[in-house]
Amino acid sequence: MDDIGFNRRRLFQGAATVALAGGLPAVARAQPAPREAPDLAALVQQNRLPPLAERVGTAPLVVSPNEPNARYGGTLRRGLRGGSDHNGILRLVGNQGLTRWNMAFTDVLPGVAQSWEVSPDSKVFTFKLRPGMRWSDGTPFTADDILFSINDCILNTELFRSPPSLWVIDGQPVRCEKVDDTTVRFTFAGPYGLFLQQMATPLGQHPTLFAKHYCSRFHPRFNTDLPAVLRAANVSDWAQLFRQRCGDIEIPSRWSNPEKPTLEPWVIDEPYQGGATRVTMKRNPFFWQVDTDGRQLPYVDRLNFQIYQDVESLMLDVIGGRLDLQERHIDTLANKPVVSQNQQRGGYRMFETVAALSNSMTIYPNITHKDPKMREMLGNKDFRRALSLGINRPEIVDIVYLGQSEPWQIGPRPTHPWYHEKLARQFTDHDPAEANRILDRLGYNRRDAQRFRLRPDGQRVFLTIDVITALYPDNNDALELIKRHWAEIGIDLKINAIDRSLYYTRGDNNDPDMAVWPGPGGLEPMLDPRDYFAQHPQGTRYAIPWAVWYASGGKEGVEPPDHQKERMRLYDAARSTPDTAEQGRLMKQVFDIAAEQFECLGVAMAPNSFGVASNRLRGVPASMPNSWSWPHPGPSMPQQFFFTS
Repeated sequence: MDDIGFNRRRLFQGAATVALAGGLPAVARAQPAPREAPDLAALVQQNRLPPLAERVGTAPLVVSPNEPNARYGGTLRRGLRGGSDHNGILRLVGNQGLTRWNMAFTDVLPGVAQSWEVSPDSKVFTFKLRPGMRWSDGTPFTADDILFSINDCILNTELFRSPPSLWVIDGQPVRCEKVDDTTVRFTFAGPYGLFLQQMATPLGQHPTLFAKHYCSRFHPRFNTDLPAVLRAANVSDWAQLFRQRCGDIEIPSRWSNPEKPTLEPWVIDEPYQGGATRVTMKRNPFFWQVDTDGRQLPYVDRLNFQIYQDVESLMLDVIGGRLDLQERHIDTLANKPVVSQNQQRGGYRMFETVAALSNSMTIYPNITHKDPKMREMLGNKDFRRALSLGINRPEIVDIVYLGQSEPWQIGPRPTHPWYHEKLARQFTDHDPAEANRILDRLGYNRRDAQRFRLRPDGQRVFLTIDVITALYPDNNDALELIKRHWAEIGIDLKINAIDRSLYYTRGDNNDPDMAVWPGPGGLEPMLDPRDYFAQHPQGTRYAIPWAVWYASGGKEGVEPPDHQKERMRLYDAARSTPDTAEQGRLMKQVFDIAAEQFECLGVAMAPNSFGVASNRLRGVPASMPNSWSWPHPGPSMPQQFFFTS
């Protein structure tokens, strides 16, 4: 789906013209289909709505539909879980940022921004907006809206205690400036090569979230009568009222106010608020995207989000064919057989969602352990290699992941252009004989009466591993098998099942021997590199003190060894350039060092999952990434989905 140049005059005349940005010749169709939905065409005839050309502007985003012969009409049915599943709406609807992801999740494309320029030092980003683009109430969308959203909202300490981290570089918040009505400039204190990618994620939506003409009513800088507005709303805090009326990226009130103007394909009709049993949305008549024939999107008239109180009820409607598009809350491996078996009866098909995670469960030995003896043992690469060879990964794949995976360490997935074979597959064979030889050679050759190995100081080789069972039950199941596998090579393992808050507390205190967590970086290695070096103060569980040192600029934590510092340097260089080829070159050097050091142990590649789409609903890709940063199915552009009847 490319951003293609668009001819406003021909749109107004009803002709079909495609002028590709690269200068390819125009393509015409003999009998063009209607250029807008019938209900909107009727409003235009009644002079209750401006003509289409005035609604979409002179440079709308042009989308290549996944399937031909699209038609207008229909209501798309989808399920939410309870009163706090607002991200279920965001994933389908709320992906209208300055940039957007391509389908491969490897690069960004124009979104709300028509184009951009980046300074040679990657500190200044200048975005050209789409002329004539409008909010859903018909008010022009301009650079003033972005300045309001950034300077008056996210940088306002009453509304946000501190600016969101993606707007802060080298400890300094962004400077946002208006060049003209359709041009805005962001300036950062240091290089920010990931800025364009961050703008394509859900958390990068702030520039396009708050319509100044509406949301400024609830802001003290712009409304001198705000105290009266607060009294009328029975609210004492303007920030609270602002969030009630204008929402934020990830709160339910984003979808609870039908009056709030948006840039989304559909706008709220029945709101998401307390006691609601459904949320409905209707077509945005001013939506700024068209297909390659000049037909305004979306094709589907309405969205109906049914609210379910339990997954069982949701599953019954899925297999009964009463939902048109669903993957959220149903896409577990345990559900896959029954969903597959009921496709014909339910009148739906299944599509694949490709895990963005690298590993279903990464084991993090604490190589910065407080105890010097434990630190010596866990910090020894050969000891970690023995542990890895002692794991029977095929058994775990068969039993825990139902054969839907394969042995894996860490690293970008095979489909990613930065795939690194050594990082991903070394030491994944089950070889207990070699593991025993390594452990004997390291001096753990003596055993106690229960056949567990002894350390040179006479203490049993005993490890405790932290896991959040309630959050990731499959991790606990896999660890039960690993406990048996390691017992066979003389390692005693205790599974320490704890809640999330204690898990983080123990990590912050550097207490665990080991911890587990799903391994990130399979499809988003630049956005979440925590397994490749000590990058995340809470996420790099094998060396949190090193990660604290990195995050604090060397002011806190423990100074890491040179091989870690080199990876930190390489990553900083990679994130300082917007050139994805150069990012890949630098990150592959990071992977080389990470593979050589072998600091954490993977178990199995995170399994792909699934969703269902009604056989009547077309345009849904057969496969798409499954990620929060690529908030499926949104980047596949549901506005180009359509019903056949």
